[in-house]
Amino acid sequence: MVHPSHGSDPDDDDRAARPPGPPGFPGFPGFPGFPGFPGDFDLSRLMAMLASPGPVNWEIARQVARAVVAEPGPDGAPERPVDPAAPSEFAELARAAQAHVAEVTSLAATLVAPVRVIGAAEWADLHLDALGPVLEDLARTLGTTFADDLADPTGDGTGASDPMAAMVPMLAPVLLGLQAGAMVGHLARHALGRYDLPLPTADAPSLCFVATHIDDFETAWSLRRADLRFTLAVHEVAHATLRSVPWVAARLQRLAREYVRSYRLDLGALADRLGGLDPSDPASLEAFTVHPRDILGAMTHPDQADVQQRLRIFATVLEGYVDTVVAQVAERLVPSGTQIHEAFARHRVDRGEAGQFIDALLGIDLGRDDYDRGRRFCAGVVERAGMTGLDRLWADEAMVPTPAELDAPGLWLARIDLPGAGAGEPDAR
Repeated sequence: MVHPSHGSDPDDDDRAARPPGPPGFPGFPGFPGFPGFPGDFDLSRLMAMLASPGPVNWEIARQVARAVVAEPGPDGAPERPVDPAAPSEFAELARAAQAHVAEVTSLAATLVAPVRVIGAAEWADLHLDALGPVLEDLARTLGTTFADDLADPTGDGTGASDPMAAMVPMLAPVLLGLQAGAMVGHLARHALGRYDLPLPTADAPSLCFVATHIDDFETAWSLRRADLRFTLAVHEVAHATLRSVPWVAARLQRLAREYVRSYRLDLGALADRLGGLDPSDPASLEAFTVHPRDILGAMTHPDQADVQQRLRIFATVLEGYVDTVVAQVAERLVPSGTQIHEAFARHRVDRGEAGQFIDALLGIDLGRDDYDRGRRFCAGVVERAGMTGLDRLWADEAMVPTPAELDAPGLWLARIDLPGAGAGEPDAR
């Protein structure tokens, strides 16, 4: 056989109402500045831009993301336009991939997801919207902390405050917009498809392919074009299928929101980090798009460790399952599957600045050991109970393995076969 070669969240209304970004923001590489900047710099216009109607300044987030995406690549060239033939080719590949994934698992036969071929800027826009609920939860958490600390900054009832600390609430939506935009922009520069990383997105599953990045990846690794594109289609279909299981998407969202709600701001430490910030000088804001821990280092809290472990375990299981499905399809249909697997493995962990942001902001820090751990768990289950046994992972949230079970799949199989296993309310793991 030859493979082919060719419910509503109240935050949604707020995001839909976000106005389009301004024509330019000075102080960031690749941004058009204000006319004549700095000679006739309009401070009132800057302050109007800095004003945010919500907890995150989405105008600045989008502008920063687009600026990061627009920076020339290593060869100095801007992103190329999409080949007009690519949409129909990837749509055909997605249909074929869905059929093959349905042969391997019990999940993909009913998948309905649109197929899009997009550029990096569109990928960034899509994910700023899709990550909006998590990022706005983070912003609201910080807003509560600001209000509490500024009401009594010394804790002695005197109400004395640091003038720089008092500016932080006004700047918080801007700083979070900078961080969110930089994170998504850097991720967009690396993205091959929609599900390169287990991001806690809130929108419906979709199949998205960044065709120009896929072409560059093919060239960099000397991969066979047909094999690579088909393998990517299988990977994206498998992930979209899992996101179509209602509790899977909900769990990722819940864990990520729990993680960001656990941030606890050290207002004094943040004021120290902002000591060199001049709100009237847009260039001074640029540093906060480069070093995410400059802000987030003043926010982390020991309470986050437990939820981060649960998030990491679940992401490890998701990635291990998808890798298992891809491997089973590739074993039959993709001659260069081993080479493609190694290229993917390197791509997922060698993210540079993108990895810094996703780890620092959302607590998702999967290394190669995590991906290997997920695959070993799935291989152990398949060896004992076949893919039918592994598919029981998605029957109920209570099926998520514990850390001990992840390293000993026989323990997981023993637990789920106990009378009543998987019944009732999901646990809090």
